[in-house]
Amino acid sequence: MRFVSATALALVGALSIAQLHAQQAPPAAPKQAPMNMQDTSRKVPGGGIKAPGWQGKVDATEAAKGAKIDDSKFVQQGNEIQVNNGPQAIYWNPVNKTAGDYAVSATFTEPKYMSSNDHPHPYGLFIGGNKLDTDQATLLYCTPYGSGTFIVRGFGPAPFRLDGGGRGTANDAVHKAAPGGSVTQDVEMSVKGDKVECKINGTTVSSHSKSEVVGAGKLESTDGIVGLRIAHNVDVNVTNWKITK
Repeated sequence: MRFVSATALALVGALSIAQLHAQQAPPAAPKQAPMNMQDTSRKVPGGGIKAPGWQGKVDATEAAKGAKIDDSKFVQQGNEIQVNNGPQAIYWNPVNKTAGDYAVSATFTEPKYMSSNDHPHPYGLFIGGNKLDTDQATLLYCTPYGSGTFIVRGFGPAPFRLDGGGRGTANDAVHKAAPGGSVTQDVEMSVKGDKVECKINGTTVSSHSKSEVVGAGKLESTDGIVGLRIAHNVDVNVTNWKITK
C-alpha cells in the first residue's frame, strides 16, 4: 500500500485550484500600439522668412533641441501669408506695435486639416509682445484648433495658462474640420479698458481683467507688439490681417 504525503496532496490541490481559476478568468485584453503623436518638429525644405519686415523666433524648448526659425517657411504673397511651420514659433513685424485700447484680427485657413501631423495643432494671434528677440519675451496668445477647441496661454517669460487645458477647451464657436478637409477660423484679440478678450468666429470665448493678465510671471504690459503664434508641424494661410484702434 502506498502512502501519499500531506505535502504532495496540498501541492496537487493548489495546482487544481490554479487550473480552475485559469479556466474561469477572462482572456487578457490585447495590447494597444501607442499612438504616433509625431511630436518631433519637421524641417521644411526651402525654409526661412520671406515677408518684408517680419521676424520670427522658435520656442525655447525647440531651440534647446537645435531648431531654428529657418526650419519653417513663412512667405507673403500679396495680402496672404503662407506658413508651413516646423518648430512652434511666434512671428511679428516690429511696426505692429500698439498701446491702450486696440484690436488685432486675422483669418486663418488650414487648406488641408492636419496635413503635417496626426492630431490637431493650434494657430492664432498674440498681443502684448515685449522683448520678443530675447529670452525674457512676454506675450499672450489665443489659438483655436480645427477640432473645435481653443487655448489662451502666454509667456511671462515662463509659460502660463489662462484658458484651455490639454488640447484646449471646447466651444461651439470654433469651427471643426474632417481630417483632410479645410477649416477656417476668424480670430480677434482686443484690449478695451480693463478687459482683455479673444473672439473666435465672432464669439467671445475668453475674457479676463488686466490684473489676471499683467504681473509677475505674466505680461509686462498689454501694450506692445502683436503678431502670429503657430504650433509645430502646421500648414496655415493667414489673410485679413488688421489692427484697429
